[in-house]
Amino acid sequence: MPYTYILECCDGSFYTGSSWHLEQRLEEHNKNMGSRYTSSRLPVKLVYFEEYDRIEDAFYREKQIKGWKRKKKEALISGDIDKLHFLAECKNRSHFKNRDIM
Repeated sequence: MPYTYILECCDGSFYTGSSWHLEQRLEEHNKNMGSRYTSSRLPVKLVYFEEYDRIEDAFYREKQIKGWKRKKKEALISGDIDKLHFLAECKNRSHFKNRDIM
């Protein structure tokens, strides 16, 4: 089954990836056979994952999460859906200005 996952590195940073075999991939990361990013930040621990039917969907989600700021990733990891939705909202002036009109 394909997965999208988030690892927490020993320096507190996050690494997001996707894989067919989650446990095996986590082991590879911790044996320094994973990504270049995690190789200098070992050990890593699994803090979040999602399962998918298709690897393409897992890969798409990986790319989506990689574009997020840390606070949004933390909300996803902690399961704080309200905070996740708030952080996903557009915060520019025109958005908030137009929101009061509706």
